[in-house]
Amino acid sequence: MGEIMVLAEHRQGEVRDITFEMLFKARELCQQNSHSLTAVLMTDGQGSYADQLKSWANEVVVFKDDRLGNFNADFYNVILAALIEERKPFIVLMGHTPWGMDLAPALSVKTGYPLVTDCVDVLVEDGKPKVIRQIYSGKIYSKVSFKESDVYLVTVRPSSFTPEVAEPFSGEIVEHDLPADLPTPRRVFKEFVDTAAGEVDISQAPFLISVGRGIGEQENIEQVKELAEKMGAVLSCSRPVVDKNWLPKYHQVGTSGKSVKPKIYLALGISGAFQHVAGIAGAGTVIAINKDKKAPIFRVADYGVVDDLFKVVAALKEKIES
Repeated sequence: MGEIMVLAEHRQGEVRDITFEMLFKARELCQQNSHSLTAVLMTDGQGSYADQLKSWANEVVVFKDDRLGNFNADFYNVILAALIEERKPFIVLMGHTPWGMDLAPALSVKTGYPLVTDCVDVLVEDGKPKVIRQIYSGKIYSKVSFKESDVYLVTVRPSSFTPEVAEPFSGEIVEHDLPADLPTPRRVFKEFVDTAAGEVDISQAPFLISVGRGIGEQENIEQVKELAEKMGAVLSCSRPVVDKNWLPKYHQVGTSGKSVKPKIYLALGISGAFQHVAGIAGAGTVIAINKDKKAPIFRVADYGVVDDLFKVVAALKEKIES
C-alpha cells in the first residue's frame, strides 16, 4: 500500500479551500488504489488546523515551530524534502497557488523527483500517475505522464475539484520533529496584503450574476446590480469590464481574475473566451444569455437563452417583484 500526501495551506487563521479540494481528490485516488492519505501541516501551534484536517485524512503529520506561523518556502522546502525522503509517498499534491508556485519547483530540484504544475485532474492508470493540464492558453486539454520515479510531485489548480460530504476519517494527528539542518531563511515575512481584496469575495459566493462586454455601457451595470440584489446574488464580470474600469478587479472571473465555484453562474453578455471559461470550471449550473447564438459560452452552459440580455433582466425583475 502506498501513500498520497497533501500539503495543507492556511492563511490568517483559516485552512484554505484548496487544501480540502486536494484532500477530496486524494481520497478518491486512495480508495481506487488502496493507498493511505496523509495531510502535512506546518504551523506555529496557533489555531485548530490539525483538528479540521483529521476528518479528511488517515494521518495528519504536524510540524510545529514558531517560525512556521506564516509560509516561507525556504523552511517548507527543507522540511517537506526530508519527509518525502523518509516516507517515499506515491504522489505529493500541492496547490497551484502562490505557495505552490514558490515551493514546488525548488522542491523538485532539491529531491530530483518529477513535477507537473497547474493540473486540473489527477489520474492513476496501470499503477502510474497521469495528470490533465490545459495547454494553448486553455484551448486544449492534455494528458501528461511522468518519467519513471519513486515519487511524483503535482500542483493542482484551485477550484478544479468540489469537495463533497463523505464519511469522515478518524485521522491520527502525529507531531513530527523538524530537520536538524533547518536553514536561516533568505527572506522574512512582513505582512499579508491581499491585492484582490474588495467588498466581496466572488470565489466564495454560491450564486454569481456576471456581466461581460455585451452590457454595452457602464451605466447599464446598475440594472444588473439591482437584479443581483433582488436574487441574493453577487455581481461579477469578465475581463473587458475590468479593463474599461467599469468594475473593480476583485469582481473579475477568469485566469487573470479569480476561479469561482458557485452553485449557479448566470452569465449576461459574456462571449465565453477560454480565459473566462477556465475560471468557471468549478461552477455547478451555468446559465448563459447572449444574443449571439454562436457565442462560445453556450458550449459550456447547462442552459442558454439567445436573446437581448436587457429583456431577460427586465423579465426576471418583473417576475421577482410580482
